[in-house]
Amino acid sequence: MTGAVHLGVALEGYGWHPEAWRHTTATAPVTGGRYWTELATTAERGLLDFVTFDDSLTAQRRRRAEIDARWLAGRPDAVLVAARVAPVTRHIGLIPVANTTHTEPFHVSKAIATLDFVSHGRAGWQVRVSASRHEAELFGRRDPDALGDLFDEAADAVGVVRRLWDSWEDDAVIRDTATGRFVDRDKLHYIDFAGPFFSVKGPSITPRPPQGQPVVTALAHNRRVYEFAAGSADLVFVTPAGDDAVTAVLDEVALAGGGRLLVYADLYVTFAGLVDERSDAEVFAGTPAQLADTIERWHRLGVDGVRLRPAVNSADLPVIVDEVVPILQQRGVFRTAYSDGESLRHRLGLPTAGNRYAAKGNS
Repeated sequence: MTGAVHLGVALEGYGWHPEAWRHTTATAPVTGGRYWTELATTAERGLLDFVTFDDSLTAQRRRRAEIDARWLAGRPDAVLVAARVAPVTRHIGLIPVANTTHTEPFHVSKAIATLDFVSHGRAGWQVRVSASRHEAELFGRRDPDALGDLFDEAADAVGVVRRLWDSWEDDAVIRDTATGRFVDRDKLHYIDFAGPFFSVKGPSITPRPPQGQPVVTALAHNRRVYEFAAGSADLVFVTPAGDDAVTAVLDEVALAGGGRLLVYADLYVTFAGLVDERSDAEVFAGTPAQLADTIERWHRLGVDGVRLRPAVNSADLPVIVDEVVPILQQRGVFRTAYSDGESLRHRLGLPTAGNRYAAKGNS
């Protein structure tokens, strides 16, 4: 692939190593806003495309219900963290994880739409499902043994969210003092979605987001999730195991129908040798120049971008920003400035999102 390199960073706790808390220099807690704003402004200083904020329905990022005393435990809500970060950043995209299995799509739609408003068009959403029994038992509303195909449900959830984003036309709010009308009711639409998992009438309570459709993303490791991403997302995060696997994964995504998807490859990054052998992403443990080489090489192999997962946020993110990015800039493959007023969709090269209901003129 030719053209500029695209880079994002994934933020999780004190870092992606489960015991990153033992190695961090951060003094603020992960439950406080200052910690996250400092990370996001650092990433923005590096002119990165976006930051993603990880989340889960359990206190720790693990599949088991039991708490491991060695790991960081406790986390804030990712969507609320992104909303806290939005006012102190100007350019970088903000993509929180939000779960579809135990969260109503109506709530997700208004939360991400609100994030798009407060960030002036920089919002995205990383879709996640929850397959574990102990997570279902936290809610107590569903039979943990009868969850079914979670990606069929997730596809319907994304479909509902996208329709709710379109349920207000862009110019529905008119504020006409002469006639006393705040809103043009003809430009609000019932979505009338009916499926096996949801029956939603609409419209949303939140006007259409500035981007029309905030960027929808998903992390995928296998064919089933590639198929979900192909039908529901704009961008898919993949986890190739080294150079040889990059092309194979891209071929798998295309065969699953994802030829139109943006593909970002995930890479766990440590500059201090703090390796996590359990990582689902390829582990990089080298120098800034070697990381720049890997990013360029994977870009040439065909990925649209690379999302870096710092082992320890306070240690590895500044190296990415202050050493890796300048190397890429010196090589002429990474931006040297943001474009003012640029939405996240525009930065990623996604088309302007039309409104399905305005085009049809129905209500």
